Amino acid sequence: MPVDVSFGDAVQVFNVGAASCGVYGTAAGMHAAAERFGSIRLPDLCRAAAELARRGLEVNAQQAYLFEILAPITEHTEQSRALFWPEGRPLREGETHRDPDLADALERFGAEGPAPFYSGDIAAAVVEWVGARGGTLTIEDLRAYAAVPREPVRVRYRGRDVLTNPPPSAGGTLLGYALALLDRGAGPPRELDLARVMEEAQRERTPEFLDGLGEPGFLDTFMASRLGSTTHISVLDADGWACAATCTNGEGSGLVVPGTGVHVNNMMGEQDLSPLGFFTHAPGQRLPSMMAPTVVLADRDPELVLGSAGSNRIRSALLQVIVNVIDGGMDAAAAVEAPRMHWEDGVVYAEPGIDTAALSAAGYAIAPFRERNLFFGGCQAVERDRVSGELSGGGDPRRGGAVVVA
Repeated sequence: MPVDVSFGDAVQVFNVGAASCGVYGTAAGMHAAAERFGSIRLPDLCRAAAELARRGLEVNAQQAYLFEILAPITEHTEQSRALFWPEGRPLREGETHRDPDLADALERFGAEGPAPFYSGDIAAAVVEWVGARGGTLTIEDLRAYAAVPREPVRVRYRGRDVLTNPPPSAGGTLLGYALALLDRGAGPPRELDLARVMEEAQRERTPEFLDGLGEPGFLDTFMASRLGSTTHISVLDADGWACAATCTNGEGSGLVVPGTGVHVNNMMGEQDLSPLGFFTHAPGQRLPSMMAPTVVLADRDPELVLGSAGSNRIRSALLQVIVNVIDGGMDAAAAVEAPRMHWEDGVVYAEPGIDTAALSAAGYAIAPFRERNLFFGGCQAVERDRVSGELSGGGDPRRGGAVVVA
């Protein structure tokens, strides 16, 4: 079922309901990451989050805005309304959001790992609930899912190595391609340069590109022939470890499965992930996500760690933050807070502060926003100064981002 989500100065159509539900990967992915890199036991890692979900958190201004604009989705079912509309309307700033079923699910994840979500009772409940409402998700689909470690996309930009999300994700490949195009220029990119590489990257989302994403060696072939894929957390520590982790539920399908803590995703209904049409992906093929957690290395040490939410705007948000830091000399906070633009279907969407004169003169249609908006993503970034070694962070105010120093 299509629903309109209004960002004030732009409207985007999303699809929800049982037919939009795809296999979820967060539980498997987080468990694999904790097993490979974690220094804290999984039950301990989950305890604080479970306590918060049970006790509840006070809704801030940005969260209240999200509850408001996503109301066409959260009102979709009785169970979703019970969770997100406890007072018969979307939660407002200052009110408390609680999710005791999620608390139970987090505790089970900490104690048992991902098994209940893919082959156990939670998986069975999700499949039954979705299937009874017309969805196609099966227990075989869930059992077949696995988190797969992959080598990152690696491109050079201004003498640095940029590492980002590899195929079959599309976002990292297209971000890397845009940075490689910009790296051909000698000076800092202007708005017109950014619009042109955004447009060029988007043009590459052809049927051949999407079909080839899952093929071995696709990235090298794609780059060589032209150069001669939400919530994000970025972390840097004193020992030089860096982590960029992006998770998404899409916008949610509106299906909340009772007793499981699972609000099923709507990834099968995301037009950005199915540009050739819905249900055109072959069985078992991973969706070409726009998520692109990214690390920029200077002399092999992490200099900038970043990622973003924002659907198809993810890669343009990351592109501009990287340019702001590397070319503009900004610290992470200034780079994240700087005005943004995004090219889509011949239109440049622009926040206040973007110089649109050259864009207009070049023939681009301009869609100006009256104020900074979460339409342009939610980039969270941390940076280590190359000279002083000082750490700084940028939490995107567009989505209530925050910085913590410990």
